[in-house]
Amino acid sequence: MQVRTKDQTMTSVAIASATALELGETAKKIVRGAERASETRARARAIHAAGGIDQALADGTLLRLVNVSLSEALILGLLKQRVSTFFAIFGHGSTDIANVLSVYDEEGVTKTINCRNEVEMAHAATALRWTYGETSAVITSIGPGALQALAGSLAAASNGIGVYHIYGDETTFGEGYNMQQVPKPQQGIYGRIAADIGEAYTLHTPEALREALRRGACRVFHPYKSGPFYLMLPINTQPQVLELNLAALPQRPELPALAPASADVLDQACDLIAAHARVMIKAGGGTRGHDDTMRRLANAANAVVVLSPGSSGVLADEDPRNMHVGGSKGSISGNYAMRNSELVIMVGSRAVCQADCSGIGYKSAKHVININGDIADVTHYNQTTALVGDITAVANALAERLEARGASSLDAAKQAWLQACLGKKKEWRDYRNARFAADPISDDVWQRPALGQPAAIKVVADFARRIGAVKYFDAGDVQANGFQVIEDDRSGDTFTETGASYMGFAASALLSAAAAKHPRYAIAFSGDGSFMMNPQILIDAVEHGIRSMLVIFDNRRMAAITSLQLAQYGKQFRTNDSVAVDISQCRAGCLLDDERHGRGPIEHPM
Repeated sequence: MQVRTKDQTMTSVAIASATALELGETAKKIVRGAERASETRARARAIHAAGGIDQALADGTLLRLVNVSLSEALILGLLKQRVSTFFAIFGHGSTDIANVLSVYDEEGVTKTINCRNEVEMAHAATALRWTYGETSAVITSIGPGALQALAGSLAAASNGIGVYHIYGDETTFGEGYNMQQVPKPQQGIYGRIAADIGEAYTLHTPEALREALRRGACRVFHPYKSGPFYLMLPINTQPQVLELNLAALPQRPELPALAPASADVLDQACDLIAAHARVMIKAGGGTRGHDDTMRRLANAANAVVVLSPGSSGVLADEDPRNMHVGGSKGSISGNYAMRNSELVIMVGSRAVCQADCSGIGYKSAKHVININGDIADVTHYNQTTALVGDITAVANALAERLEARGASSLDAAKQAWLQACLGKKKEWRDYRNARFAADPISDDVWQRPALGQPAAIKVVADFARRIGAVKYFDAGDVQANGFQVIEDDRSGDTFTETGASYMGFAASALLSAAAAKHPRYAIAFSGDGSFMMNPQILIDAVEHGIRSMLVIFDNRRMAAITSLQLAQYGKQFRTNDSVAVDISQCRAGCLLDDERHGRGPIEHPM
């Protein structure tokens, strides 16, 4: 018979005691977790019942001082800025914030939309703010997911669209790089990458949340230069509990419209306009939403207006002062006005790249009047009278002074300038109409007659206009033809992502309807190349019940680059597809009736 020694007995007792202690601690953790979840739900219910976090604080149903995890504190801070929509792909680094959102979603305070690709959801968040003015947040983890979301955020950064990006980050323990981190022994690499693209903050300490959200609000809601703000959320700080004063969390900034304090600079601008016969206004992407003001200024200055791809509709299509798009992909009338104008009134434009043909677009210009809220952009050119401030505030002040002055000694010359531009506008319309009316051409790829792309886009654009649909254009030849074809009478009906020229944006933008409070029927205009970049919308549209249309203009090549190669070098190289793909077999969008060469009715929206 084996007899246990005293040491063995003591060891067994120690093990048993340790096991009991561990079980006790585990039980306590479970109880604390349940209590914390109950408190989280109570806060969510109070916010929902009151109609918002500020209302719940005001009526006393939500305590000002709370003990919450950093994850919940971040959600409460975003609610304070009226951000309640989240596009998410949860990973190893974001399960804690997902757990909090599950409660707030269940109580009807937030809405979380699960996605299938990080680029897609970054585009959807951009389109939601761009189209509907509703700000959201994108959530993923570091690693490939964050890099994809970061890449997708280029569209927001390039077009001045404010969006929050939240990435679950590596721990602050300095344990060495591991799964999904950049394999390099340095700190905070993802935060530094994000900071190079926009502005970023790493929540290394939960108590730093207020400063992070203050900086985020200034970036995301900047009145003239908004963009994405990147929050790095380390895995170990997410569940840490902090005492938080909810009333002290930064609110969404509400800033007054600014204009020059002195009338002297406005009078200088008026003098310049009166002294030049050939005056044109360049309406950049910043003029979106300032339609009435821009039309008033054009009439008061007796000027023609040249649009950017992103400002279609700022002037009605038939407006005699609208010379359409100008630049390196400009129209006959738009480029004529740019080449021959003596005085350029630049409004809401960075005036770079295609906007001024890379610096050679305004060959006859002697002076520039620049209206912009950004000091760097407003001083882009020499010989500039800078009018810094809000477009509507500044342009209305300028128009008012011009109207008060009345007739100019150069009115006859100004009228002659308008008539010359109208002649070019007619030439441009005739050029377009000839292509719209052209018979189908024999296509080597399809081995049958097919519509030219401008004519095909016109069919869909006319349908969109007839039903009041919002239009999203993808990068490439569809985009380049598209902003020449559309005939908008107000801004906000067309969104063409020319800032980053991101292939896959249009199809992904359809997902924004899943989050919008009052979604519009939307149509995405995509080339086959762009569609293949982000086809996930075919699944997500069904998952989230989106009613929209995806039209694919399939020429089996990257035609914009093919054309560029032919123009530059006289031959194409590796821009075409040799694999025949029947996209219609995986469709969740629409088809053009081919019975009359594609000119039939548009049916079967998804």
